[in-house]
Amino acid sequence: MLLKAFAKINWSLDITGVRPDGYHLMDMVMQPVSLADDILLEPASSLSIRTDGYPRSRADESNLAWKAADLLRKTFGISSGVRIGLHKRIPMGAGLGGGSADAAAVLYGLSRMWNLNLGDGKIAEIGLALGADVPFCLHGGLARTRGIGEILERKECRANYWLLVVQPCRALSTREIFAAYAAADVRHPDTENVLAALSSGDTSLLSASVGNVLEPVSASRCPEIREAVGALSASGAFLSAMTGSGSAVFGAYRSGAAAEKAMKMLSGRYRIIHLCHTQTDSIRIMED
Repeated sequence: MLLKAFAKINWSLDITGVRPDGYHLMDMVMQPVSLADDILLEPASSLSIRTDGYPRSRADESNLAWKAADLLRKTFGISSGVRIGLHKRIPMGAGLGGGSADAAAVLYGLSRMWNLNLGDGKIAEIGLALGADVPFCLHGGLARTRGIGEILERKECRANYWLLVVQPCRALSTREIFAAYAAADVRHPDTENVLAALSSGDTSLLSASVGNVLEPVSASRCPEIREAVGALSASGAFLSAMTGSGSAVFGAYRSGAAAEKAMKMLSGRYRIIHLCHTQTDSIRIMED
């Protein structure tokens, strides 16, 4: 089985509190984008993984795709194995959900390959143990995500947007960024207006309403984030912002032509830069 596992962006990211166990309570608006990893699942007697592409991810038990397969086997007592082939394109440590997307695709694909007949809710419940973004990467579409990633509401989106995604500096640790976050003096996004703007196609309202409370934390460790946000705005993006906990930032453009023009302007400046667009699918089966 060949699948595509699509990256995501955060139109907004807010933190509304902290649970007694230390997990942050989130309020996010997320959407899949066309940048994707390829995952090949082949029946086998044992569990193994190989990786290629860029960035090169680890082909061992630390890989979330491997962990997803292992978790599914243990949860349902599966004796079968699988060879996982992972071709990477989504930057790592970037806030684009690449590892979560890979894990979600493996869970989705193997639930079919092993005839587990799991509903979407059950797969998402299993996926949450692997990472907060995994349920969204199974869910897809424009969604408001709350709690620790388990509460998902599908929302309307009037149009898809062309994007440039840039990773201007080293990968960042999500754990370290959240640990350094402090709620004082943070500009919170207007989540309701973000959703209203995406529903109506009002790019001015969207630009005025987006925000990411983790951006100042990540930018303090990687000043290039702030510089890239400015460069994308200067290239014609109607908004630019960091996604997730960084280190990737994205610019949104009013047309594909405008995004392509910006790509030509900035491709010599940034080594990791991708032209893509928002979409509905978070996982797509290419061959079954």
